[in-house]
Formats: sequence, structure tokens, C-alpha cells
Amino acid sequence: MNWFTTLITVTACINFLLLIIMVFLERRKLQTIIAWLTVLTFLPIFGFLLYIIFGSGLSIRTRRMIRKKAISESDILKNIENIDSLANAKVEGIARDEMPSINLCMKYSSYPLPGNDIQIYCNGLEKMQALKEDIMNAKHSINLEYYIFDDDLTGKDFMNLLCQKAREGVEVRLIYDSIGSRKAPRRFFNKVKKAGGQVAEFFPPFMHIRLINLKLNYRNHRKIAVIDGRIGYTGGINIRDDHMGLDKKLRPWRDTHIRIEGSGVYALQNIFLDDWRYAKKENCKPIEYIEKGYFPAPKICGDALVQVIASGPDSSVQKIKEAYVKLITNAKKRVYIQTPYFIPDDVFFSALRIAVASGVDVRIMVPRKPDKRTVYLATLSYLKEMADMGIRVFLYDGFLHSKTLMIDDNKVSIGTCNMDNRSFGLNFENTAIIYSTKINAQHSQIFEKDMTNSLEVGKEYFAKKRWLTKILQAIMRLLSALF
Repeated sequence: MNWFTTLITVTACINFLLLIIMVFLERRKLQTIIAWLTVLTFLPIFGFLLYIIFGSGLSIRTRRMIRKKAISESDILKNIENIDSLANAKVEGIARDEMPSINLCMKYSSYPLPGNDIQIYCNGLEKMQALKEDIMNAKHSINLEYYIFDDDLTGKDFMNLLCQKAREGVEVRLIYDSIGSRKAPRRFFNKVKKAGGQVAEFFPPFMHIRLINLKLNYRNHRKIAVIDGRIGYTGGINIRDDHMGLDKKLRPWRDTHIRIEGSGVYALQNIFLDDWRYAKKENCKPIEYIEKGYFPAPKICGDALVQVIASGPDSSVQKIKEAYVKLITNAKKRVYIQTPYFIPDDVFFSALRIAVASGVDVRIMVPRKPDKRTVYLATLSYLKEMADMGIRVFLYDGFLHSKTLMIDDNKVSIGTCNMDNRSFGLNFENTAIIYSTKINAQHSQIFEKDMTNSLEVGKEYFAKKRWLTKILQAIMRLLSALF
């Protein structure tokens, strides 16, 4: 038996073994299985290494530990002082036909929390200024969770503020993602620890060696800030210079972030504490967090109803995606999407097709300037089909990093989740579904303004692409389940 025959035999055995694992143990989707088999077939040795690093599922032990550390939102809410007063809050624009969507989210432990004031920020500098002002006024606690916290001008300035508050006696806690924040050395995060704060690295690498991370494919993509348990932030903006619009190649950088004041902050605090308990192996009982002041008595700050959904690879249910599908299929008037990466699976794809076929105005906006070429090629492939179906497609003249979904005249979702396979299934994400005609109208104006700064493209635009580009799009689409 020569070396070539041996290679073919070994490759076939490895592929068959991994196929058994993906089908029966990990229960991967067909699209993912086909993508990995393609890689394993054409890159027999290198493809196997890629699978070990990127393809292997989150271990059963890790999933169990994450679930074990999670706090039930109902356990928190039932123990908050004067929680019944929220029942008297005026909920704007909520009709009976919204209840199926609300009930679905409640099934995923995401309770509808009324009485919220919502502020929308469209760029990093605007959001950072507001966040820093709230942190300056913090008296009790500052809980932060960011996918990217970099050691650059923006990160250094923000870190100095956190250290100042920690020295003042305010409890400062910070979670950063090991992969997203890999450019920042650990000594950078040690600054806040020396000032009296606490830091947790989510999914740290093996033996603290950055180049050896067996959970490389699973990222905590959340961006959460909770100040004194009363003010919360979430959205697409990380703590790095380019997110402030300082990267010349990706200017203008358009993003969307929100500030929540009201009971909706409880859900963000809950998500943060779940991740903190896992990362730091903390075992406090739910009632202890309430006694320590992390969930202060509720105040009616506005009239928006908020449901915050968290999803991640620790669950077999893609909670945010299913909530989106429910919202889209229930839409009667319009579905407006903004996302930097658009790689839908069959379920999400079908929901959009059904919506547009039902006469719903469906519009999708992505950036005209990509930051990841391979993902962008796959995105364009799917957008071509969207245009063929009658969906209006817009390319924003700059880099669009917003992750938003607007439904009809009274619902909008703003969070950290992109419309792609990675965010739906591999990343830890969160999004806030806001039921409010006022907030919907504000976001509608923002979307319409973005359209004036975008190029609307149709079938002709995609037909003019060079044949080589079309081939690359097809290849990237085939492998898109791995991104």
C-alpha cells in the first residue's frame, strides 16, 4: 500500500468518525455537516486540525457548568421589593396579537419588564460619553461585560475611569472575552484589580497561553454595562478605537447601542451575573444578590416594555433566532434589518421569504465596506437571493455594525446578535426586544436616514459581478456554516 492509498484510507476513516460524532453526539445541522465534510475531504490533514480547533462542540461538562451557575430570572423577580408596582405601569402599544411573541420569549425565561426609558445611540463617541457620565455618578456597583476591551486610546481612557471608581470604593466587576480582547495584555486588566476591582476572562486559554485556546470557536460576544442596578447599556459598540470611528479604512462607522433605565435593567444584570458566576465559580444564592443591592426596588422611568433574550452554545435552542423568526412571521407591515453579516440558515431564510410573499415590506441593510472579506462574500451571495425574492437590499456607505430588527410600528430589537450562523449558534449573545411605538418611530427615522447614505441594489447589481467573484461567493456560501 503506497503513501497515497494510505492517506486516502486514513482520511476516509477520520471523516467517517467525525461524521458519526457530528450526527449522533453533537447533532449538527445538515448545512454544517456538509461544510465540514467538504473541508475534511479537500484538506485531509489540515482540515482535521481545523475541526479540532474550530469545529468540536462545547463540551458536556462546560454546558452543565454554565447551566448550573445560571440564575432563574423568575427567582430574582419574585424577591425584588415592591415588584408588584410594575404591574401598574402603562405599557404603550401592546395589543393582544403581540402576546404570542411575548409568550415565546417568556418560555426562554425572558420576562416582559415595563416602565422603561430607552435612549438610542448611533455612534461610539455618543454612547461612550453617556456611559462614562453614568459611571462617574455610580455609587454602588459597576458591572461590565465586553467582547472587545482593547489597550488603545479608548480602552486606556475608560480603564482609568474604572480604576478611579474602584479606588472610591464602588464595586467594579469586568468580564472580557479571551478571543475578542486578545490584543490587550493581562497587565492591562490587572490595573483595575490593583485599584480594588475584580476581573474575569471568559473561556481563558489553556495554561493561560493565548495561542492555545480549546474554546476558540466560542466567544462571549455580549456588550453589557449595568450601573447601580438601575441603568443598563447594550448593543453593538465595544471599547476600542475603531468602534469610536477612528479607523480610516472603515469610516464612517455606524453602530447602534441603547441605554435602558427601568426594570429592563434587571435582565441585563441577570445575564451579567450568570456569566460572572460561571467565570469566577461564584456560588451566591439569588436572594444574596438582592440583599447586596444589585436589584434595587423598581421605578417607573418610561412607558416601554422590554424583553432581554440571552442565547449561547450552552443551549440546544437558538433562542434569539427563534424569537426573530416569530417576530418576522407575525409581521403585518414591515421588517427592517441592519446587520454587518447576513448569513441566514434555512429557517430564517424561509421566514423572510414568507414575509415578503405575504406583502410585508422587507428591507435589509449591510455595510458597503466589509471588515471580513470571506464573510462578506457569503453575505452577498445570500443578498442576491433576497433581491430575487423582492426584498429591498441596501449597502451602507461605510461600515455598518448595527444589529437591529424593526417590526411594524411598535417593535424593535437592538442588541449584540448578528444575523448569521455564528451569532445564532456559536456565540454568547443578548438582545433587547422593545415594545414601544415611540422607540419604533425613533428607530424608523434613523433607518430612513441611513437609507439616504446607502446604495440600493437589485438583480442587476449582482448580475454584473465578475465570474471569479461569483465562484468565490459560491465557495464562501458553502463554507458559511463554519464562520
